[in-house]
Amino acid sequence: MSFSINGKTAIVTGAANGIGLAIARQFADRGANVMCADMDEKKLFEEWGAQTDDGNLRYFAGDLRQRLTIANLVSATIDGFDTVDILVNASRQVIETDALNVEDTSVAVLLEQNLMTALHLTQQVAKRMIKQGADQSEGQLGSVINLSSIAARQTRPELMGYSIASAALEQMTRSMALALAPERIRVNAVAFGSVMSASLKSSMIEHSEWRDDIRAHTPLGRIAGPAELTETVQFLAAESSGFMTGEVITVDGGRSLLDAVTVPAH
Repeated sequence: MSFSINGKTAIVTGAANGIGLAIARQFADRGANVMCADMDEKKLFEEWGAQTDDGNLRYFAGDLRQRLTIANLVSATIDGFDTVDILVNASRQVIETDALNVEDTSVAVLLEQNLMTALHLTQQVAKRMIKQGADQSEGQLGSVINLSSIAARQTRPELMGYSIASAALEQMTRSMALALAPERIRVNAVAFGSVMSASLKSSMIEHSEWRDDIRAHTPLGRIAGPAELTETVQFLAAESSGFMTGEVITVDGGRSLLDAVTVPAH
């Protein structure tokens, strides 16, 4: 089986920062056509420059919590590259929860941002994959990869909303994998921790002590760079994982193997 994604078309959300940006860059470097989606149009321009009609990169700015924006993103991808073969739901938000405050809205906010956006985009992209593969009798029609977190299994009260949304995303991954398997579309996820995501980098500005704590509670003894996730995501996107669906691969340097973790799992 090939690890190649050359010539495939991928939508990558959260592509203006951190892990989403690293995935989009790797895919582009490996010959894929990439539609980079994010809310931050200024940052998209800073990272990707002016768009051209003859390259393998496009970007799309918009609030993907809105269904019309999702439809417009898919349409822009088809207009630019004719097909869509890969979806990477890398857009995530991390906010703290006040677990005993009845006025706290973080659980609802994170379910909307981290779960429902990924679900609605998966549904819309899957419809397009099915349509474009109507005359294709064999082989996979598409691959969807969701980015989760080891917070789905290890939590702290202040990250309750993030943990709930991560756990829900993993269950959505398994459910959509079964729903789309007859259509030859695979759905998998990567749960990560001890990786320098944009949210972790931002949090460390306030909590400088987290860096040493994370290293101490990661068996491999370090924090990984965003690019260290990209090979795993590419594996799930390519034919090399053609018989895998509904799986959640953990990339955390062994951190989730430990019983006690004293710092949040981003």
